[in-house]
Amino acid sequence: MRRRMNLASFGFAMLSVVSCFISAGASTAQSEPQSDPSGDVAANPGPLANLSPALKPRDIEAAMRKVADWQLSTADDRFSADWTFAALYDGFLAASRATGNERYRDAVWRFAEENRWQLGPRFGHADDEAIAQSYLELDLDHPAPERSAAIKAEADKLLARPDDPDKDLWWWCDALFMAPPALARLYKATGDRRYLDYMNREWWITSDHLYDAKVHLYSRDASYLDKHEKNGAKLFWSRGNGWVMAGLARVIPYLPENYPSREKYIEQFHEMAQEVASIQSPDGLWRSGLLDPASCPHPEVSGSAFFAFALAWGINDGLLDRKTYEPVVAKAWKGLLSHVYADGRLGSIQRIGGAPDSVEAGGSYVYGVGAFLLAGEQIDKLAGSRR
Repeated sequence: MRRRMNLASFGFAMLSVVSCFISAGASTAQSEPQSDPSGDVAANPGPLANLSPALKPRDIEAAMRKVADWQLSTADDRFSADWTFAALYDGFLAASRATGNERYRDAVWRFAEENRWQLGPRFGHADDEAIAQSYLELDLDHPAPERSAAIKAEADKLLARPDDPDKDLWWWCDALFMAPPALARLYKATGDRRYLDYMNREWWITSDHLYDAKVHLYSRDASYLDKHEKNGAKLFWSRGNGWVMAGLARVIPYLPENYPSREKYIEQFHEMAQEVASIQSPDGLWRSGLLDPASCPHPEVSGSAFFAFALAWGINDGLLDRKTYEPVVAKAWKGLLSHVYADGRLGSIQRIGGAPDSVEAGGSYVYGVGAFLLAGEQIDKLAGSRR
């Protein structure tokens, strides 16, 4: 029987139309008082960096180092197990792999040790499991039981718990980036297929409820299924769909070639890639509201960076046609670089939210930086294979 969705339990009562505004940058970097540990808005972010958009490893890695160095210097004392930082850690690990600079990886390792490889406090909540991805990537390099113990214990409890017929485990689309890649890595670390099968079942429950099979995009959660933009188009949030595409890119590599649902994931990835590429803006980026760019005209970097990561990964993995999609990735990378400031701040990242919303030119949040660095690694691989 199809699951019932209890919208009241979601706790998100959003308007279908939001107003968007832009804060333009001026000449001197100056931030608002820090109130959100995941980032801030610089009212005057200063001049833009002079970065080459050429798809050459030297240029790509220089951009990655600039952004990663700024973020590490500004956020190191605020590290936490929160989902916002979990995405940054994924990006830092990618930056170390791409640039060969181990200090980004070492920073993640140091926090993991200080946090004793623990997850966030909420059992079964994907946001608090997201950090397991970086733990398990570190563990796959240097296996030790304590590095996978917390996520294994959580997964074992989830497997023993019956599903709630009134509320999906992953009831919001962002969760498909947070938890499934962690469970896929746990399968890789342990060889226990139960974790993969559990992930697979829950993924498709969420997809059945939130994925629009005609438009090939995800609603943020069930409360958005009937919401529309000012132009009448259905409301689809850029970062939410970026989370999903990045989740696919971080799950598919861990699926065995003969896994029964593998082709289903690939099919959904293809569908989303085609849709996302078709709505790319001339500046290479995507707007917060995907199907009504005029309602939020300022480009949004975190969703755009996740799209760039997923599309570049798809080319590198042989799932996407290079001739078709490399121009999309190249344009996206050029667009992303146009929001890097001289000090390394990556701007135009939408604040924490669940729907299209305002984007400030000087707004920088760690999850967007993580997405940028993930994209950089895959684009670096793409550039290296062009030689």
